[in-house]
Parts: sequence; structure tokens; C-alpha cells
Amino acid sequence: MRELEGQTALVTGAAQGLGLATAGELARRGARVVLADLQAEAAAEHARRLAAEGLTAEACVLDVTDSAAVGEALSSLERLDILVNSAGVGQRVLPVSELPDKEWDRVLAATLTGTFYCCRAAAAVMERQESGAIVNFASINGQNPAALVAAYNVAKAGVISLTRTLAQELAAYGVRVNAVAPGPVYTEFNRRNMAQRSASLGISEEEMVERVRKAIPLGRWGEPEEIARTVAFLCGPESAWMTGEVVRVSGGMEGVSAAPPKRPRD
Repeated sequence: MRELEGQTALVTGAAQGLGLATAGELARRGARVVLADLQAEAAAEHARRLAAEGLTAEACVLDVTDSAAVGEALSSLERLDILVNSAGVGQRVLPVSELPDKEWDRVLAATLTGTFYCCRAAAAVMERQESGAIVNFASINGQNPAALVAAYNVAKAGVISLTRTLAQELAAYGVRVNAVAPGPVYTEFNRRNMAQRSASLGISEEEMVERVRKAIPLGRWGEPEEIARTVAFLCGPESAWMTGEVVRVSGGMEGVSAAPPKRPRD
């Protein structure tokens, strides 16, 4: 499967988790992939590993919360056929009544504003080319919010709205913009979340992981490669008549809506 041969793809948040899996999948389908991340050493090491497989990959340091840096990084590429916005951060598990300004700002900056900066810079390039594909990482939380992570929910809902807005604006240029909404995948991101969730409920992390598993209709957590294959599909020719879509990849899970119990207060 080399349907992306000759195309240049930039993947943000590519040093780990879903971003890394996506970068590998795009490279194996023939794309020249730029692994963009703040974790310079990790991104460079993963790029070297992909190159050792005979694939075309390189790394660049990118802080998606820095508007000028994003614009410089994307405009420096000779061309940009694919942008995948995977960069983002999770939120500390807290009720809205205890959510600090700093935590709200941190999550929105990396997860929503960073996606906006990258989309804006890519849109300028792709409009001139009159071609391209953008895939943004949303979440089932952006469609069905879970309690105790309001900033993350809002950021992912914003990503969905941005995706649909940009899809309309770029359609005349032949540029497609879609999003994936992953369900539970046991990456480092979700390991931290499960640890906090289990502590808030007074149960073990293993019990929390099992609760989530039982809530998934297909009966298991997802794998990073399963999300990556959907992203690659949205980047390739087989999805040529798709734009403005949010593709849920969640084993059938639509969201976690359980309300937390009352908690002790001072």
C-alpha cells in the first residue's frame, strides 16, 4: 500500500502515542513524514527508526502553542500535502468548581489553539497548492463530554467545530479537512488519566481500566495502530469525497456520561 507515495506529511505530537503510530502508518504508505514534537530527542530517534526500515522520515522541534514557530515550520516545507494535528495535552481530573485558570489555559492552548495555529498555517500553503488533506485529532469527549475534564472536553469540541468550519472554507481549493474521534486507547496519555480517575473514585487503577473495558461494546481497549489506519484512510485517495467529517473510532463506545458522587467539602 503506497498510495501516499511522493506526498509530504507533517504530524504534530509525533514523538509518542497516537501521533507516533500515525507517522509510522503514513510513512509505510509512501509519504515523506516530518515528526514534529517538543520532545526533540524522542522524535529524532523515532525518525531514525523509520528511516532504518527504508522509509522517509525526519524530525523537527515544534511547539504548537507558539504561533510564529508554527508558521515558520510549515512555510519552510517545499510543499505540504498532509497535516495531522495530534499534539495536545490531557487535563488533571478536577470538577469545574476547582479547575484553576492555569490548568484551563494550559489545556486549551496546546489542544485547541495549537491545532488552530497549525491549521491556519497549513491552509495558507494548501490554498496556494489547491490540494491537500488535514486530519485533526478530536475525541469522543468532544461529542459526549465526560465529567471532571471540562477543559479537555471543550478543547476537543472546539477541534470538531474548527474542522467543520475549515472544511467549508477550503473546499473550493480541493483541500479536505476531517477529524478522528478516538475512544479509549491505552497510551501513556490514558495511563495518567486512569490513575487520576481511579484515585478520585477510591479504586485501583486496574479496576478503573476494567470498568472502561466493560463499557466498550467490542469489549476491549483500542490499539494506536487502529486509530492510525483511520487517519491514513482520511489522508488518502479512498476518502476523496469526504470532508468535514468526524470519524469515531471507539469500539462502539460513544462516551462516558456517569455523574460523579458528592465529594467531601471543607
